Amino acid sequence: MKIAILGAGVIGVTTAHYLARQGHEVTVIDRQGGPALETSFANAGEISPGYSSPWAAPGIPAKAVKWLFMRHAPLILQPQVNPATMRWLLALLRNCTSARYALNKARMVRLADYSQVVQTALNEELGLDYDHRTQGTLQLFRTQKQLDGIYKDTEVLREGGVPFEVLDQDGCIRAEPGLKATRDLFVGGLRLPKDETGDCFKFTNALADVAAANGVTFQYGTTIQGLIAEGGRITGVKTDKGVVTADAYVLALGSYSPQMVKPLGMTLPVYPVKGYSITAPIIDEPAAPVSTIMDESYKVAITRLGDRIRVGGMAEISGYNNVLPAQRRNTLEHSVGSLFPGAGDLKAASFWSGLRPMTPDGTPVIGKTPIDNLFLNTGHGTLGWTMACGSARVIADLIDGRTPDIETADLGIARYG
Repeated sequence: MKIAILGAGVIGVTTAHYLARQGHEVTVIDRQGGPALETSFANAGEISPGYSSPWAAPGIPAKAVKWLFMRHAPLILQPQVNPATMRWLLALLRNCTSARYALNKARMVRLADYSQVVQTALNEELGLDYDHRTQGTLQLFRTQKQLDGIYKDTEVLREGGVPFEVLDQDGCIRAEPGLKATRDLFVGGLRLPKDETGDCFKFTNALADVAAANGVTFQYGTTIQGLIAEGGRITGVKTDKGVVTADAYVLALGSYSPQMVKPLGMTLPVYPVKGYSITAPIIDEPAAPVSTIMDESYKVAITRLGDRIRVGGMAEISGYNNVLPAQRRNTLEHSVGSLFPGAGDLKAASFWSGLRPMTPDGTPVIGKTPIDNLFLNTGHGTLGWTMACGSARVIADLIDGRTPDIETADLGIARYG
């Protein structure tokens, strides 16, 4: 079967890999000059099934108000006043109930856990090089109130069978020796030892090379202008270089997916929530992190990537833009600089932003659509890499008419009515 995949980020490339392995003739189309050059380029570097939780949760609206007035705010609200943004924000608020949180988290954990199993098998088979580490994630609490408030989180982890450790200051330093110099800034932490780290850009490029060797065609530098529908089916992808035809189509364009399906009569509630990162070279090895630290106060992740430190975080609701305000960089530098002073050369750090494709319930949109040869694999938010391999396997199985290894009926666009 000929299959066209729209998007060459980590979601599109993993999907191409698994479809090609199942014998399909796959073409991937992307406007960039190579794979993983947008949202997958400089993310926080985590594969974190243990942190697979929806942003929409009880208590979040009240916390959000407080965050808006922080100097180093984890949430920045500058929404464009248009129907799509307002619908998304209202839907997010509707999901901030205990019942919906539990339902949404269960979906996300199911997919994230499965994806880690699939990616582990992939790593064992291919041995890809992407600064991979398996030393867990440490959620660091600067205040006793934060540490005292983890009871609900640990109950959810315990119920889900996710290993965790609640650590005091000494325990945090044993996990991350670089914190020894700043022990007075935190009171304890929650460690998830099964979480992994790495460079998503390197992973996606390495897998794209494997996919190309297995016959996948990549059409880079090609602007997708729309989908052509006739007789209840997609008959082609209109691009600036002509029409690409296939038997089935997979939409993996992240935050830009809604525009593709809107002319087809579908409303896809995926919104671009902007995140930022800096990447600094390590200049003091003993002072640097060894894995990932989540700075709970600022919602910033600090990750070791080989000889670099990646610092990523924040959620900015401001529509489609890639402006790089100095204040966002200041927040990232403040987080890593206070916890790991002198570890990285912050003056030499690169500064980046990306648009996370967020759904209001946190769960990605994966599966069939009302058009029988169009499939969606989008809306993964901050967990694109965490869920990529599992999502790709699900799509490959659905296209082949196989029953996926996990339940997928509640992952599709139909859940939005």
